[in-house]
Amino acid sequence: MRLFDKVFGKKEEKTNHEISTYQDFWRWFLTKEKEFYEVVKDRVNIEKDFFEVIAPKLRHINEGYYFLTGMSDDSTAELIITAEGDIKNIVFVEELIDAAPKLENWKFTALKPEMNLDSGISMDGHEFTTENIFFYANEMEGYPDEIDITFVYENLTEKNKNSVVNGVCIFLDNFLGELNFATQIDTFNVIGKNEASEQLVPVTKLKDFLQWREREFTEKYKNVKNFDEEDKFSIFEASLQNGLPLIAAINTSLLEYDSKASYPWISVLKTHYNGENNNGLLEKDDYEKLTDIEEKLIEELKNENGHLYIGRESADNIKETYFASKDFREPSKIFHKIMKDNPEYKMSLEIYKDKYWQSFERYNIN
Repeated sequence: MRLFDKVFGKKEEKTNHEISTYQDFWRWFLTKEKEFYEVVKDRVNIEKDFFEVIAPKLRHINEGYYFLTGMSDDSTAELIITAEGDIKNIVFVEELIDAAPKLENWKFTALKPEMNLDSGISMDGHEFTTENIFFYANEMEGYPDEIDITFVYENLTEKNKNSVVNGVCIFLDNFLGELNFATQIDTFNVIGKNEASEQLVPVTKLKDFLQWREREFTEKYKNVKNFDEEDKFSIFEASLQNGLPLIAAINTSLLEYDSKASYPWISVLKTHYNGENNNGLLEKDDYEKLTDIEEKLIEELKNENGHLYIGRESADNIKETYFASKDFREPSKIFHKIMKDNPEYKMSLEIYKDKYWQSFERYNIN
């Protein structure tokens, strides 16, 4: 099946106010599905007559949808909705596809699926195949659960490094499937064959290796008791390089927890405020409003549901709020709602995997 990528360009005016839920979108899609089917089948003006039509509709639900389409077989068009590996948007892709209707001539797929890449892919004049990509795992001292992979591409040079790394990533995204590539590997790098320091393993064995490590991880932590000690917050004060003060309140009892890896997903909510008259720190009104928002998050992301409130940090007109979770889906939804409900603040969310909470080592007081 030949697929065509669509990446959003400039934002369009939001004129389709009738679309606000998954069901709204699919009801609208049903009114156009025969027309869309012919566009995909004929492979003419797909960008203009399909992607550019559905994009503004979906943007009312979430900004993070991307698309691929093509003919799955002679009579079935396939629409793949992808998050392009952005963890915080994966759950919205899954929910959208779960709500899709069953149509005779359409197949709807959440996230780029695992594909047979025996013939490889071509990009920027390079071939990426199961024959010229290898890997080996690196042991991380002090971090035994970390999955750090070195990928080796035979023909990598300093000159072509950027395009080769991009090509290897696209190969892996399709070879493993989008969800697996985004969640099963913690860190990785790409090197040339002459830089390799360990025995090379064919990339065809990567799936088995990652499944084995996942089973091992699940088994190790399946009986670990959730963190239930009394919270103990410590106040930290420091100065930034620009001289402005930083104040943080961190649950240091959590930082001593010996099973952090069972809460591997870190959420960071950044909220911009105006602290010009207070050396970049929060003034009273914003402090009270942002404290209320934080309390709502703590109430929603409960310990018993697999979430831990790590703390907060404020400096230079930005407040950061930190949580650790067993999974990324519920935080994605709750933070998304908080951001939508508080448009008066510029907010951004990052969700990433950090099994050992290395992001917070700067607060370690031992």
